[in-house]
Amino acid sequence: MNKPSDSDLLNLDCEARYDYFLGDVAENREIWILVNASDFFLKIYSEDENFDYLPIWSNKELASAYAKDSTEPLKPKEISLPEFLKKWIAGLEKDDLMVGVFPTLSDKTVWIMEPGELKDDINDELAQF
Repeated sequence: MNKPSDSDLLNLDCEARYDYFLGDVAENREIWILVNASDFFLKIYSEDENFDYLPIWSNKELASAYAKDSTEPLKPKEISLPEFLKKWIAGLEKDDLMVGVFPTLSDKTVWIMEPGELKDDINDELAQF
């Protein structure tokens, strides 16, 4: 199966991007976030819903595509899947942060969920490999 191009992926709706994200993460065992020059991770505030979320991607190129139009210089940072599942999920829950899976600048919708739900979905996906 051919891997879709990044531009094709960026044009998918948020549910299709979420499905792609799960498969890609299960296959490559990595998650990507964006960090600033001080190595602080990008956190986005949702005014409509009144919560903060951590945007995540399944590869460096997709995270970079989001960062290129940012007002603040951001760079992609890899987190291994085991580290994300063991450390980050617990930290996100402790800090009361949601997760925004594979946001894009062109589609203003994003798949937002509780960190524990994401962990369960990733583990379900991993069980299929």
